[in-house]
Amino acid sequence: MPDHPNPVPQFSIAEARRIVQDLFEPDPRIYWADFLLSLGVGSASFLGSRLIVRFSADWHPWWPAIGLLSVVASLAFYRASLFTHELTHLRRGEFRLFRLAWDGLFGIPSLMPSFLYHVHLAHHRRKHYATREDGEYLPLARRPAWHIVWYLAQSVLIPALGIVRFGLLTPLSWASPRFRGWLIRRASSMVIDPTYVRPMPTPEQLRGWRIQEAGCLAVVWLAVLATVSGIVLPSLFLHLYAIAVAIVLLNEIRTLGAHRYQFAEGEVTFVAQLTDSLNHPGWPWLGELWAPVGLRFHALHHLFPSLPYHVLAKAHRRLMRELPPDSLYRQTVSPSLWRSIRVLWSQARQVNRGPASEQNRKDDTHPSLSRSISLGEPFSRRLRS
Repeated sequence: MPDHPNPVPQFSIAEARRIVQDLFEPDPRIYWADFLLSLGVGSASFLGSRLIVRFSADWHPWWPAIGLLSVVASLAFYRASLFTHELTHLRRGEFRLFRLAWDGLFGIPSLMPSFLYHVHLAHHRRKHYATREDGEYLPLARRPAWHIVWYLAQSVLIPALGIVRFGLLTPLSWASPRFRGWLIRRASSMVIDPTYVRPMPTPEQLRGWRIQEAGCLAVVWLAVLATVSGIVLPSLFLHLYAIAVAIVLLNEIRTLGAHRYQFAEGEVTFVAQLTDSLNHPGWPWLGELWAPVGLRFHALHHLFPSLPYHVLAKAHRRLMRELPPDSLYRQTVSPSLWRSIRVLWSQARQVNRGPASEQNRKDDTHPSLSRSISLGEPFSRRLRS
């Protein structure tokens, strides 16, 4: 973005679409192979770590192997979990068997059925992005830094909330229509804004909810009965809980690098939504660990939400090669997740300290980020216009 009061440069969506127009068809073979491999690696790694604990007279010398297997399991399950994001963007009626398989093999057993994430589509609507209707956005760059710390700290509690939601609150809601309404609107969404109120789903959608909720309820109570009866050791579920916390924490760290989180209120333009989002094309092997299933190309995903995840890297390379040198798209590129979070933290620290000079706001930022970040509130107002 220019550091002078000229109009915000235009961005041609039609030109960008022309460059990637042949990449919009998802390949079901890739979806199935990727998901099943991720689930298989995660399950095998977790089982291996439990076998060491179960059959070693003294497992303490084996703790490095247990720790390594647990890390592999966490990363593999994390990748499998993020296919729920793809499911929300696939056209209705597509990949029906894959949707059922994801919920049956992972979503329901992990207490994160797909209906929890259907609200994600509001995050892509121009009238909803960064408003109260968008549960996946918080103006963290304009709030004190402790909001970021608290956001990350919640990862310890979120798996427990899932257990309570499905193991206790679900059957109670079936007995009370009034409580059911509260549970649907206030405790049935995977979002980052705890004040988010979900719109009521249709009766047809609610019928699908009940099936998924019943499956999650069965998972919770079967786990309780297995522990009480001595069939499995309590340490197994503590181990699973630790992995769940690791997955939630990793996803929250990824989310901090998805946007600049500069907008506090009001509707923003599509161009503003794009420039508030970030791509992390560097370090691809590492990026696939912390932002798998294409999520390291978050700005590109906001530009074309229906692009399947397995072509995003190719699409990004094309756009960087063929778009004009002054294209706004180039300003979505961040050199690393660490730098993106460092910029966000620096801005939040400035909120703690009160008004700061423009020069201070530019400190510790990458050139590709600083031009937009340093403009502060005037920049935000201009993009909203």
